[in-house]
Amino acid sequence: MTKIKKHVVSAVLTLTTLSFYGCGCNAWQRHLNTVLPEYGHRNWIVVADSAYPKQSATGIETIATGKNQIEVLKTVQDTIANAPHVQAIVVLDAELDYVSEADAPGITEYRHQLKASLQGKQVKIMPHEDIIRELDKDAKMFNVLLLKTDLTIPYTTVFLKLDCGYWDVDKEKRLRSRIAEQD
Repeated sequence: MTKIKKHVVSAVLTLTTLSFYGCGCNAWQRHLNTVLPEYGHRNWIVVADSAYPKQSATGIETIATGKNQIEVLKTVQDTIANAPHVQAIVVLDAELDYVSEADAPGITEYRHQLKASLQGKQVKIMPHEDIIRELDKDAKMFNVLLLKTDLTIPYTTVFLKLDCGYWDVDKEKRLRSRIAEQD
C-alpha cells in the first residue's frame, strides 16, 4: 500500500470512529445530546434507580445506562445547563426523607451526595404516586426520557421536569397582566 493510500485509509478510519462515537461518551449520553434540542417545557428527563419499571406509554423512552446515578444526574444537569432553551425543575419523592439506613444501607450517604448535586437548584418534593400520575399525564402528549441507573436504593429516582429556559413565571405574569389591561 502506498504512503498516500495509508493516510487516506487512516483518515477514513478516524472519521468513521469519530462519527460512530461522536462526543466520546456513552450511547445514553449521545442520545441525550440528540433529543435535548428537540425537548422543551413539559418534557421530562428521569434519572431512575435500577428497579424503576419500564413504562408502556409510547411517549416514554427507557435506556439502561448501567452507570452510577449521581454521575448520570450530573451529566444530565450539565447538559441541561448548557442548553439555553430549557431549565429543569427537580422533583423528588417525599418518601426519600423517611427511608432508614437499616432498611436501605447507603441511603444516608446518598442523601448527602444528592443534596450536594442539587445545590442551588429548584426542587419540588411530592409523594411518589403523585409524581407518577403527573408524569403519566404529561407522557400522553409529551416525550419522556427515562435513564435507568445501577442504584439499588428505593425512592431515589430524580425527576427533571423541563421548563422554558428563557421565560419564567414572573415574565408570564407581566405578560398576562398587559393582556388583561387591553381587555
